[in-house]
Formats: sequence, structure tokens, C-alpha cells
Amino acid sequence: MPDAVALAPQLQAYLQHVASERRLAPRTVAIYTEGLQQLQAMAAQAGHEVLALQPPQIRRFVAALHAKGRHGRSIALWLSCWRGFFKWAAWQGWVERNPVEGIRAPKTSKPLPKALGVDAAVQLAAFVNAAADPWEEARDAAMTELLYSSGLRVSELANLDVQAGSGLGWLDLQAGLVHVTGKGGKRRSVPVGAPAKAALQRWLALRASRFGVQWAEPALFVGARGARITPQMVWLRLRQRSQQAGLPVAVHPHVLRHSFASHVLQSSGDLRAVQELLGHANISTTQIYTRLDFQHLAQAYEQAHPRARKKP
Repeated sequence: MPDAVALAPQLQAYLQHVASERRLAPRTVAIYTEGLQQLQAMAAQAGHEVLALQPPQIRRFVAALHAKGRHGRSIALWLSCWRGFFKWAAWQGWVERNPVEGIRAPKTSKPLPKALGVDAAVQLAAFVNAAADPWEEARDAAMTELLYSSGLRVSELANLDVQAGSGLGWLDLQAGLVHVTGKGGKRRSVPVGAPAKAALQRWLALRASRFGVQWAEPALFVGARGARITPQMVWLRLRQRSQQAGLPVAVHPHVLRHSFASHVLQSSGDLRAVQELLGHANISTTQIYTRLDFQHLAQAYEQAHPRARKKP
């Protein structure tokens, strides 16, 4: 990261545009700021003005970042930022062409998703915090069980309602299903396992006990003030719960989604079924779990086969 310097007025204007008109999230604006600072610093080092850059200079910048060990995904994110800036600059009449168009980041291998082992996942799902507030404990246990039982995204969990309505998802406890709206507005129905169903029943019995008779919040999971729980709160509660359960790593919701997919695939071998359960539009997205499954088998082989390793 270059030293923090004042950005050129055109770069500042673009950041204001993406923040106020495109309404990008503050975190995204911060990433764009870092990317534009990097672009300005490299342009200055090469003796160029940012608006005078051409494709050869952009390619050299990408090569230099890659040589310094910058991850391909970070470079791709910055290229997207630069591409957006020059496209907007062309609309303003500041440049004639977009020098970033057609330039791609170096390819990098996709990291394997982080998943818990079966024993660790069951340990977390079965954990009971006897010292916690019973209302919060029932809610957190139900959220944990449902994330692992059904492989939901954290946004899908937070958007669940108690019953069908105009929301993005709902719980059908009698049928043992959750109906959710995933990425791209794609709807799917996912089974709820028996332990998760029991945890949800305990939560529903306590859910309304803190609020008056006029309380009519449709959300399945709510905070202490009675409003729908946020994805950020789910992350925090699950992280705390995994530490309290004695797991060696802090767990976030997507780890349980990965664990769900990996464990179902290990047991069934049915990649298409896992694709449907996860709501992946393309099976290539699901195929990464076959690599995770193979890694699991390879570890089992290393530990069990008498000729897998040389004896000391």
C-alpha cells in the first residue's frame, strides 16, 4: 500500500460518484480508494499522469503487483476499480478510451473452502451453554443447528420469517422445510434435520416471551429488542459460540455451509443433489467440494494405510 497522499481531483470525484450515486457499501468504497491510491502511486513512479495511462502501462502495473506477491484476486478487484474509473472518465470526456479494457489479472488457483470435520461440526451443533440467558441460548442453538442442517447462507437465515408471507423466506416446521431466496432471486426448498427441528421448536416456544401482545415482527430470528437479526449479529454469535464450545478455530456461518456440503457429499456422493441443496446455478461451483472430499480421503489414507508413509 503506497503512502497515503491526496488523490487527484478526478479520482476523488469518482469515489464520490460510487459512494453517493451508485451507493456502494463503505467497505467497497474503501477498497476502491486503496486501488486508486495504488494506481496514482504507480503512475507517478512511472512518470505519467493517471488520465494519460495506456494499456502497456496498465499491463506493467499488473505484472509488477504480481511479482511483489499480490494475490490474483486482489489484482482483479483493483482492475475492476480502475476499469470502472476510466469508463466513467470517458463519459466525462476526460479520456478517449479505457486503457484497462481487456486486461485481466493473473490466474490463481481457487482456495479450498474451509469446513469442519464431522466430529467438530457435531460438537458445535450439540453444544449447550448452561450459563447463558435461556432465550438467547435457544435462539443461538436454533441458528447453529439450522445453518449446519440446511447449508443456508447467512443472509438466507436472517431473511427467514416464521410463516409464508411477502418475505424472502420462511420456515415450514410441519413439513420440515425452509423455503429461501438465494442469489439471483433463485428460490429453493431445503430439508430441516430432526435435531434442527427440535431446536427450532424450543426457540419458537420462547421467541415471543420478551415482547408485548402488540409485537408482530415476522422474522424467525430476532434480537433482544425484537427486530430482525442482522447477518453481522449471526456472525458474532456463532463466533462466540464456537469458542465457548471449545473448537480450536472461530467458526463463521459460511464454514457451516461448507461443512454441510462436504459432509453430505462424503456420505452420498451425489454432486447434483448437493448443487440443488446449496442453490448453485452452475455445478462447477459445487465441484470444489469434490476436491475437499478428496483431501479428506487422502488424509484418511495417510493415517490408515500401512504403506502410505515410510516408517521411522
